[in-house]
Amino acid sequence: MSLQFFSTLTRQKEEFVPIEKGRVRLYTCGPTVYNYAHIGNFRTYLFEDLLRRYLKFRGYQVTQVMNITDVEDKIIRTAAQKGIELFQGAAENLPEKIPLDEITDPFIQAFHEDRHTLRIEDAEHYPRATRYIPQMVSLIQRIIDQGVCYESDGSIYFSIQKFPHYGCLSGHRIDEMKAGARVDQDEYEKEDARDFVLWKGRREGEAYWQTALGEGRPGWHIECSAMSMELLGETFDIHCGGEDNIFPHHENEIAQSECATQKRFVNYWLHSRHLMVEGRKMAKSEGNFFTLRDLVERGFDPVTIRFALLRQHYRDSLNFTFDGLKAAGEERRRWTDLLLRLDEIQGSEAAPLPSTRDLVQDIEDRLIAAMDDDLNTPQAVACLHDLTTQANKRIDSGDLARGDAGLIREVFARWENVFGVIIEDRGVLDSEIEALIEERISSRKAKNFKRSDEIRDHLQAIGIILEDTPQGPAGSARPDTFPVILSSASAKRLRTEVIQLSGSPCHQVQQPSQWPGVFERYCRRPDPIHTLQPCV
Repeated sequence: MSLQFFSTLTRQKEEFVPIEKGRVRLYTCGPTVYNYAHIGNFRTYLFEDLLRRYLKFRGYQVTQVMNITDVEDKIIRTAAQKGIELFQGAAENLPEKIPLDEITDPFIQAFHEDRHTLRIEDAEHYPRATRYIPQMVSLIQRIIDQGVCYESDGSIYFSIQKFPHYGCLSGHRIDEMKAGARVDQDEYEKEDARDFVLWKGRREGEAYWQTALGEGRPGWHIECSAMSMELLGETFDIHCGGEDNIFPHHENEIAQSECATQKRFVNYWLHSRHLMVEGRKMAKSEGNFFTLRDLVERGFDPVTIRFALLRQHYRDSLNFTFDGLKAAGEERRRWTDLLLRLDEIQGSEAAPLPSTRDLVQDIEDRLIAAMDDDLNTPQAVACLHDLTTQANKRIDSGDLARGDAGLIREVFARWENVFGVIIEDRGVLDSEIEALIEERISSRKAKNFKRSDEIRDHLQAIGIILEDTPQGPAGSARPDTFPVILSSASAKRLRTEVIQLSGSPCHQVQQPSQWPGVFERYCRRPDPIHTLQPCV
């Protein structure tokens, strides 16, 4: 079966055929930076990360653009609620006002920190709306030239009646809309569909730019059209977002973009469904509003959070529960435990048995078929569990040699590149860790405490804390950088060093109270485990 996606535009699965052979141009709606991104936002970003990873797995060169909305109604409103007046640039650098970037920069930084914590790969471009004002002004002028706009009170509006295909994405009929009525808000319901704003005239207390269109700021919808066309071209392959983006945001993007260029804007529209929390809509007033940081502070492993948000199909609503999060942790542990067992198999490196090759080929074929079918993650996860069950049975019966173990491990390694939730060895080289641990032991024996402390500090920077206390050195995993990556050899070496430095068995080594179970899970097992991370 060929790679297929369900396109919101056509409401059916379609074979994916990129505009340019071997290359995919992908635009994904990013955060509006007025607050921390919540887990509902990250469900969408993780779906987009999975899409990117699988396209690469299938051999495509991916150019991804994820925008940063750093000027928009919610940002302006949040500042106003705090009694803050904003300005843009140095022209109005008055004591009673603060620059827009001062509001948005901390949340941009937090977003990037959070996505790295969730193992979301870097996009090629992260354009900030405020850096693309000239492109937005130019695009608005092109739309004006098509005769589909009008001005009122310094703002410029798009007349939806003059675009006959308006409603094609959302299914909203133009004869049901409020023709001639205007809406200034960036977000509104279908029932309020009306002429939308491209350029907002200057308002008191709001950031604004001096342009050929007059003083003001862009509407939200024009931002994405301008940035995507600037970086990906006037027609590109895939546009993603959450289902709440379908109307009005993506509907308006299509209208303004295709009016300006007289070309098709995007070939495939993909949208993820909403996330519920314990069966209810997530809301601060309900007490069930969670950011990634909230969950990490409760002791949940970010990689397990990633898996919990990915294992259900992106077009199905996800009911996020803490029981479900714990279950996701148990599912992942089946894989990591199997990988440990595979590492421990002794004997010669004989060629894998034909039966093992057949098993692996069958699993690989089923995995590709599942993911080719509109990223069917539940089916793909079931395939990995099937492989886990079969491999464990063969280990238990003594029918798995080292060559067989290596072949099975390769399957998990390949699909780790797609899912990012299977194997813990992410980002830190085993050889580097082991060399540093060896050197630190030698330095302490030689009483070269300066070098020993330098190595300790470096290990801390990559997530391994070895702290000398009055009761003896204590080891732990630093919570803001887990998971820490160790091979069996490195895990043994670290455990050996902790014993040598503390003079006590591993399970007696002091552990931080906010992460109970870290060393219990790491050290009390009969065999070394590869990661130091909180138990879920």
